[in-house]
Amino acid sequence: MHKKTVQVVWGCFFLWNLYISSPQTIYPGIKARATQRALDYGVQAGMQMIEQMVKEKDIPDLKGTESLEFLKVDYVNYNFSNIKINAFSFPNTSLAFVPGVGIKALTNHGTANISANWEIKSPLFQDTGGADLYLSGVYFTGIVILARNDFGRPTLKLQDCYAQVSHAHVSFSGELKVLYNSFAEPMEKPILKNLNKILCPIITSEVEALNANLSVLEVFTKIDNYTLLDYSLINSPEITENYMDLNLKGVFYPLENLTDPPFSPVPFVLPERSDSVLYIGISKYFFKSASFAYFTAGAFNVTLSTKEISSHLVQNSQGLGNMLSRFAEIYILSQPFMVRIMATEPPVVSLLPGNFTLDIPASIMILTQSKNSTAETIVSMDFVASTSVGLVILGQRLICSLSLNRFRLSLPESSRSNIEVLRFENILSSILHFGVLPLVNTKLQQGFPLPNPHKISFVNSNIEVLEDFLLISTDLKYETSLKQQPSFPGWEELNLIPRQWREKPAP
Repeated sequence: MHKKTVQVVWGCFFLWNLYISSPQTIYPGIKARATQRALDYGVQAGMQMIEQMVKEKDIPDLKGTESLEFLKVDYVNYNFSNIKINAFSFPNTSLAFVPGVGIKALTNHGTANISANWEIKSPLFQDTGGADLYLSGVYFTGIVILARNDFGRPTLKLQDCYAQVSHAHVSFSGELKVLYNSFAEPMEKPILKNLNKILCPIITSEVEALNANLSVLEVFTKIDNYTLLDYSLINSPEITENYMDLNLKGVFYPLENLTDPPFSPVPFVLPERSDSVLYIGISKYFFKSASFAYFTAGAFNVTLSTKEISSHLVQNSQGLGNMLSRFAEIYILSQPFMVRIMATEPPVVSLLPGNFTLDIPASIMILTQSKNSTAETIVSMDFVASTSVGLVILGQRLICSLSLNRFRLSLPESSRSNIEVLRFENILSSILHFGVLPLVNTKLQQGFPLPNPHKISFVNSNIEVLEDFLLISTDLKYETSLKQQPSFPGWEELNLIPRQWREKPAP
């Protein structure tokens, strides 16, 4: 009896754990993986970014006091101002993943050439002029901690910062440069001391400024007049020895409703690859949520007039004449007609290796269009259009296009004969293939924005359709000329979203 009681207790405990843990498990709609190659490229691109930044950065003045015993001068007050870094070199710089923590940065044997204005005051004299400061043996190490805040935005924090400059050489310019250079060497030691004291605070301040920008970035983007896309982080970045994964929510919402779709994402695993800089996995959930959001927003309801149908059909008189003559065989149309297509359910998404399809269940009505604006339904039918989805990356967007594979029409038995159904299948297949799908593909040309870092473009991209997700493999290219604001993931239309949506905490 005791043994049975223990089993029951353990069974209840197991079920309770399943109950309390299952709602907390959230899987991403999109997973972005940065490999070691991304860090290696980050060093290269980072040098360009730093070069651009230091040329614009205001460096604090260096001030101090030094006694010059060899000149019998008790003290000399000096001030270096208008400090500019003209050139620098960090030949031994590396970035490496620290599992479960962040990214470690290391540089040594760095050099820098700095120009500045100077001012010297002492009991005996005072003067101003220009000077060049050459720094060598520059060493820096620190770990950037990556996390997620309550609103699904990334956060950065610098930890274990250590920076040191080993050598400094000051060279004065001007008429009395020989005199000033004679006591430049005693000044180099306090300059190094003051410089080493402020280096980590300056670097930490830069990281904090970047983190402040990240803390106000929007993670929603308005795709069009129907939907929003949520790119918020669902947890802190997952960091291993070889890569870093960013798990993004990757879900579409109808424009006026941020309620999650009535289905949940399922886990998917990116393949263990390292040949590309970045891998982006886009799950079936991403596309299912898009299908559901567009259906809910009524985006799949289309009404085409005779003129619109004609303008999008293949423009040859034989094809158009054949279609109209088939209509005439069934009905004598004395006035223009309209075709109204309405999705009856969200399109069904299927992702199988090498095959991406979309099945669209819908109804179609053919109506007359009289002069007094009253419409009379000629015939109403249900159908399912099976389409293949073509994919390509243009710029920073995933572009989709549809092509018709199969068309299945169903009609109430009491309404029409099988012969008439067959005739309508041929006619409506032509309308879908040459009239509706071109309209849809025109809309799809704007594409879906992909997560991308600031001023980074995708190059050498490849798309694979795998089991229940797409895999995008790509390299990156840093573009200093891009007119783009820092962002995560980098959408320009986010300010169109009402503010009450912007502060919705991500789960």
